[in-house]
Amino acid sequence: QVQLVESGGGLVQPGGSLRLSCAASGSIFVIYGMNWYRQAPGSQRELVAGITSLGSTNYADSVKGRFTISRDNAKNTVYLQMNSLRPEDTAVYYCNADYLAEVIPRKRLSSWGQGTQVTVSS
Repeated sequence: QVQLVESGGGLVQPGGSLRLSCAASGSIFVIYGMNWYRQAPGSQRELVAGITSLGSTNYADSVKGRFTISRDNAKNTVYLQMNSLRPEDTAVYYCNADYLAEVIPRKRLSSWGQGTQVTVSS
């Protein structure tokens, strides 16, 4: 069993910044991709940013130039630095990890965090 625990959400004014963190723990042999998704009320969950184990990144067009994803492989942690926040960034942000389980036979699995609320409002 793998747990993903997010932190760093909150209320921020437009133009402000937040940094989200997501730490993975449990029966992990190796983590491949780590991603941040978000879901606003009445909307589908969408990919915000992703990062591979080698550090390659991808971003949704709506956050390019404002958000930066990074990871610390030694800590099994992924971060999302969010700058120049806008009201339309308001959503629950979820961490997702694609990993190889430690238990033999090793299986490739995917886990989700519980989500952290980000609200951008004046």
